[in-house]
Amino acid sequence: MGKLYKFISWNVNGIRAVDKKEALKWVDENDIHLLGVQETKSMKNQIPKTIFNKEFKKIMASESKIKGRSGTAIFTDIETTFECTCPTVDILDEGRINEVHFNLGDKNIAFFNVYFPNGQSKEERLDYKMEFYDRFLNHCENLKKDGKSIIVCGDVNTAHTEIDIARPKANENTSGFLQMERDWITKFLSHGYIDTFRLINGDIKDKYSWWSYRANARANNVGWRIDYFYISSDLKDYVKDAYILDNIEGSDHCPIGLEMEF
Repeated sequence: MGKLYKFISWNVNGIRAVDKKEALKWVDENDIHLLGVQETKSMKNQIPKTIFNKEFKKIMASESKIKGRSGTAIFTDIETTFECTCPTVDILDEGRINEVHFNLGDKNIAFFNVYFPNGQSKEERLDYKMEFYDRFLNHCENLKKDGKSIIVCGDVNTAHTEIDIARPKANENTSGFLQMERDWITKFLSHGYIDTFRLINGDIKDKYSWWSYRANARANNVGWRIDYFYISSDLKDYVKDAYILDNIEGSDHCPIGLEMEF
């Protein structure tokens, strides 16, 4: 019998705003081994000390060169052997990636916490999003060649299939559900990665992780599933549970979870 590890991912849409709402206090009541947050919209020294009382052994933050945008952070008690901000993928230095390596059981794991670009603002950003996707896949593939197992969490900013979005037809020409974006997720999975939520929950419908602030979308569950935990296929048998914590509020996204036993 191994040890059960709990990983949580959440796009907080501003960690200082979440702190004011006390929306991360629930972390204190849960045995979380690694928390990855995206869109912190802060520099590392601006992350409030009051977001929760738990003192994680390691905090790693990536910050954007443009203040108040993007930003990711990992809080973990797992002893890391390597960490970086992955500049070969985040070439515009937007604070989008935390990469840490650690050993669990017999696995040498490269863990990514990623805030993938949004392509809705203009065509150039959509082009950048697709380039970012491909650079990320290439980076993961190189790590696999080096013997690493892969875990990816974060806001991918794309709903993969029609069951991952409440209104697929209305959004087929919207970035986040464009065929090219969805095809990239299919390509990513075809390289030997697994969507852990679907692994555990099959084709369950009406489960989303992001809702617009407009038109009472969350109350009506008109949402998108754009936040994911992916794993390389060699980790499939280690997965015990994967879920969406849609009862937790404080952001336009909700947290998602992955539990694995090593």
